This record gives sequence, C-alpha cells and structure tokens, in this order.
Amino acid sequence: MSAQLAYVLLTPHSLLKSRTGGIISRLIARTGLELVAARMFAPSAELAAQYAEATAQSGDSHDRLVQGLIHDYILRQIGPEARTAQRRRVMVLLFQGEDAVRKVMEVVGRFTPGRSRGETIRDTYGDLVLGDDGEVRYFEPAVLVAPTSEDAVVKLRLWAKYSDSDGGLLEGVVPAETTPQRTLVLIKPENFRFPTGRPGNMIDFFSRAGLFLVAIKVHRMSVAQAMEFYGPVREMLRTKLGASVAARAKPHLEKEFGFILPPEVEARLGELLGPVFGDHHFGNIVRFMAGRSPAECPPDQLAAPGSEKCIALVYEGPDAVRKIREVLGPTDPSKAPPGSIRREFGSSVMVNAAHASDSPENARREMDIIRITENNFRAVIEQHLAPA
Repeated sequence: MSAQLAYVLLTPHSLLKSRTGGIISRLIARTGLELVAARMFAPSAELAAQYAEATAQSGDSHDRLVQGLIHDYILRQIGPEARTAQRRRVMVLLFQGEDAVRKVMEVVGRFTPGRSRGETIRDTYGDLVLGDDGEVRYFEPAVLVAPTSEDAVVKLRLWAKYSDSDGGLLEGVVPAETTPQRTLVLIKPENFRFPTGRPGNMIDFFSRAGLFLVAIKVHRMSVAQAMEFYGPVREMLRTKLGASVAARAKPHLEKEFGFILPPEVEARLGELLGPVFGDHHFGNIVRFMAGRSPAECPPDQLAAPGSEKCIALVYEGPDAVRKIREVLGPTDPSKAPPGSIRREFGSSVMVNAAHASDSPENARREMDIIRITENNFRAVIEQHLAPA
C-alpha cells in the first residue's frame, strides 16, 4: 500500500485545556507515522460550515449518531463564537505513512458511551455523556479525523484551501485584557530520530507557562538558516573558548616538546586556537540542526531544506519569554533544576532538547529566519494529492 496522508484536528477545547502535548505524544509514538506538517487555524464561519457539510457527506456510516454530533459540534465549536465573533484556535497535524488513515483512526478511537478504559485518545480526552433517557447530555470529541481515505482527501483539500486565509501565525486570539509578548520554541532534531512521545511530552511541560500557542510549523532548517540563526553564538564561541582550548592543548604540547609553556605563551595559544576551535564547534551546531556543516554543503545547496526535522512553536501571553525559559531551564542540562525540560530530556550542552528565544527582539529575528508564517502545510497536501 502506498503512503497515505492523514490529518488530525485538535479541537479548541483540547487546546484550551492544554491537552495538546498528550495528544501529540500518543499520535507520534503509537501510530509510528511521520509528522510531516502542522498549522494553527482560526477557522472562519465559512470554513466551519464547509467542514461540517463535508462531514455530513462522509461515506463512513459506523455510527450516524456520532457523525451527526460531530457535524453539529463543528458548527457550534469550530467556527467563531456566536456572541462575540471571536475566532477559536484549532491545530491541524498531518501524518504520512503506509495505511496512515486507519492507523490514526485506531489511536484516536471511536466513541462508545460509557467506555473509560483509556486505550484511545478519545477514551482519555473525549466525552460522550448520555442521560438516563438515552439523550446526549455532553459531547466533546477532543480531536477530529477522517474515518476513510476518501474522506481524508476531501478534508485535506478543504484545509489546504483555507490554510492562508484562516491559518498561520494567529492574530487576535489572546484575551484583550492581557499585554501579549511572543516567543519562539524549537523542539530540536534529537527528538525525532525515531517515533517517540518526547515532542508531545515537552509541549506538555511548556503548557505550565499558561500561554497561548499561536503558531506551529514542522521545519527542516537549511544550512544557511542555521548559520544565521546561531550567528550570535559563533562570535561568542570564537572569543570565549580561547582560554579553555589553550588549557587543554598546553599539557599535550609540553609533553611533546619537553618544556613548560610560560603563561604569556599559553595566552597567545588561546588567541590563535580560540577562533579556530570556535568555528569548528559552530560547524557542529549547524550540522546538528541542518544535517550538514557549512564546510560539507556546496554553495548552491545552502538554502535547501536540511535533513533534520524540528518543530517550531510560537507562544503568546504576558512575559512569555521569561516564562518559557524558566520551564526550559539553562543550556547545560546538568545545571538545570528538577522539573525543567532540559533536566528531564537533555543530555549535553548541544543535545539539550529545545531552544527558546532569550528576548522579544531575538524571538522576532528567529521567527523571520525560519519563516514561521511559511505555508509548507499546503505544500505537503498539494504534493501528496498531485497526479502521479
């Protein structure tokens, strides 16, 4: 069977209750599929109406009651609020792989009244409550998915169509009484070596900051982007590592030549080796993020997407930069406090789980470098659905 593309929509309630990380963790770890794209949406009434209509026409008849509930739920809960016209946030994830639609559906689960075993996403995060008379008292699906591959194609085309007008870096979704600030998070490539719940678990940690998630992008950083992104670090490495590299080199040189190097020679050694060692270390950082160092990449391929994958997230809310960095912890995981992301998931100064902007100004700079508003979500769908 050829690779399929399946979508998963996280509902406004799931986002509001910070269930995002737990849902993503299960989807990645239990389907074994590749997360190839993701995008935040604030659906218009038009998009919600068309999505509801497409759901009503779905060929899946396993449970017409649930199908009707989902149709009504979309009209009431996915589009703008009726009273305020405030748009709600949803997140749409794209998973690719063999038999993707069925695998996603198995992990998401179907609704069975009274079932509470926790095996599926809907067991854990969804609700279908019936009264003694059999009437529905409360319904929350947690996520929405395509029950069949044919339905997936219809819905994918719809979300792609509205991905520019209704999706991207969302504006106006943070409560007006707050003074918002934005910050960027990158969940780094080491978390995607094989299907694991780590990315979702880290998003769970970040939810403790009490901020609003307003953008998400699956990104493959080019060598040029990595060089620009970490450019300020390069200058620091060139100037700050001289003393340490000289101290490391000194005993080897003394052993080789049989005499003691005086302090002024050691200092000069640091001046000579520091920039070279700094550039070498910088090249390792670029390779870690993009898959190749600058020296390994032909000039005409510097701007090409790299082989390594990360997830970029934008959080918004009061004092967002400080709050996210407190949850993340310091660069060195060995110095990070218990309960921080880098203490739980990091292993070294380079392999330290995630990156977070250190100022609002750097957040804007870094978002521009990785082109957070770029619509690779639509590109993935169009490429998948293009005629062979």
